[in-house]
Amino acid sequence: MSPPSLPRPPAALDAVPLVSSARRTLASSLRSRVAGDDAAERARVIWDSPGERWFTPDDVIWRVHADASMFVGGIRALLVQSLHPLAMAGVAAHSGYKGDPWGRLQRTSTFLATTTFGTVEHAEAIIARVRAIHERVRGTAPDGRPYAASDPHLLRWVHLTEVDSFLVAYQRFGAAPLTAAEADRYVAQASVVATRLGVLDPPMTVAGLEAALESYRPELASTPAAREAARFLLLTPPLPLPARAGYAGLAAAAVATLPRWSRVPLRLPWLPVSERLVGLPAGSAATRLIRWAMTAPPADEPERQRAG
Repeated sequence: MSPPSLPRPPAALDAVPLVSSARRTLASSLRSRVAGDDAAERARVIWDSPGERWFTPDDVIWRVHADASMFVGGIRALLVQSLHPLAMAGVAAHSGYKGDPWGRLQRTSTFLATTTFGTVEHAEAIIARVRAIHERVRGTAPDGRPYAASDPHLLRWVHLTEVDSFLVAYQRFGAAPLTAAEADRYVAQASVVATRLGVLDPPMTVAGLEAALESYRPELASTPAAREAARFLLLTPPLPLPARAGYAGLAAAAVATLPRWSRVPLRLPWLPVSERLVGLPAGSAATRLIRWAMTAPPADEPERQRAG
């Protein structure tokens, strides 16, 4: 049985100045956290620059990557990614996810937004920058094995976990779930960017995605670094107290959608009843609130309407 759906905030509430102000404040805070203090300028470059694009509003990838469910998918992806010892070694040593977690999030969100919604010129430029960074990220894991962020095998693991997590989150918390054919198209469209980033043989269907993820299972392990990353993401996020309740809903939803095989190595219990009755509804509430806030009209829209 699925959890009860929660009502959307009535559109009429936006006519109430206090509610409208709160909505804009929340939207501004979210954009600043996710995209940085220069979020408005970055958005103008991504959305307003003329030129050819890989995707359009009619494409499935546009719908998925523009949805608030990406917040849940992002947390889930990081949790699953941490189970590959070599990938986690690179993150722990080079990403600065503890010292500068918001900077890492902002760089990731800018990459996703540029490659999904931006021009081909801007997308190819940011992919080139990321590939250059990957070439410099090298080291030795605690178990003695060398790793390199440019390794196509590790790049493929990161790609698979992201696509799977974004798709799972969207199907559960998105504005409108995808059909089976649309889900296959999403996986195929995500491969456009992945191939240019250095991923070899990315899957083109959901079935292919599931099979590819399964093939990595023998390589995964519970490591101190993975468990520490999970504790950081779920228990001690770098957020002020007022924001932690909303984040807790997103984190609970991410955990509730994890594959069962990932729970033991991350030291996360499987609590199906509480996750169904608490975790999933909390995720639905949090994503709907974010979606409501992020679709707030620009600050000058009331003036434009009055002028018209």
